Amino acid sequence: MASDKQHPAGDGAGKVRPGSARAGEKGDTADDLSAEERRKVEKAQPPRALVLHEVIRLQGNHELERTLAALWWSALAAGLTIGLSLMAMGLFRARLPEHDSAAIVTSLGYPVGFLAIILARQQLFTENTLTAVLPLMSEPTLRKAGQLLRLWGVVLLGNVVGALLFAYAMLHLPIFDAKTDQAFLEIGREVMENDGWQMFSRGIVSGWMIATMVWLVPAAEGAKVWIIILVTYLMSLGSFSHIVVGTCEVGYLMWAGELGWKAFLLDFALPTLAGNIVGGSLIFALISHAQIRSDSGAPTKTAP
Repeated sequence: MASDKQHPAGDGAGKVRPGSARAGEKGDTADDLSAEERRKVEKAQPPRALVLHEVIRLQGNHELERTLAALWWSALAAGLTIGLSLMAMGLFRARLPEHDSAAIVTSLGYPVGFLAIILARQQLFTENTLTAVLPLMSEPTLRKAGQLLRLWGVVLLGNVVGALLFAYAMLHLPIFDAKTDQAFLEIGREVMENDGWQMFSRGIVSGWMIATMVWLVPAAEGAKVWIIILVTYLMSLGSFSHIVVGTCEVGYLMWAGELGWKAFLLDFALPTLAGNIVGGSLIFALISHAQIRSDSGAPTKTAP
């Protein structure tokens, strides 16, 4: 006689355990998150490229609107401050034994000037190849172009004058011993081992790296200092030429009588300056802006 007991549907092997999802049922999705969990997810997201672009563009607009006096004194201060990079590298070099690996330690001095300048919000020319260019790319007018050229001219002049003053003081004031003075000269000589094409090419990489650093800093939050150190340390290890730091390095050589003004301008300053502008403005800034324009200018799909 057949048993009249029947197994309920889903019993045994087909039994559904609490908390498990059956086919066709809704599993864990964003809709299952609480309001507090949604806020945590939103907070954990990295800033969009458009947000970074807008932060830097607004900074650039502020710089373009500053008075000539404010730009000049800030740029002069930055030129003096960048001398800390040469000073730190020279002090390290003078106290290390002669060995190929000494450059690994000596290069740790290179970020010192950049850290002081960026944290003190002083005007550095190579930063402006990105920050001040984005407003012009967003609003390509003659007024913006004039403001950019005005900013570049004042900041570059202030940086160069400050860096040369610092180099002059390091050489002529009784501050360092003979071994450290020799280390400063060796650093300048190594820069001038490059020909004009090498200065330009290395300057492109340097300008691109500084622009990358400027782009990363707003998103870095607590890691901002480490971003600055990492990028500028690699610049030193790669011997990538930078117009402001190099002015201090080569300027020391020039004040010591080993180099003339003509060689300073034609062999170092002009090729390096051109490379920094190409790397920071024509490559990084242009590509970054094109990315934002492509995102914001993409046609939206409409329902048929």
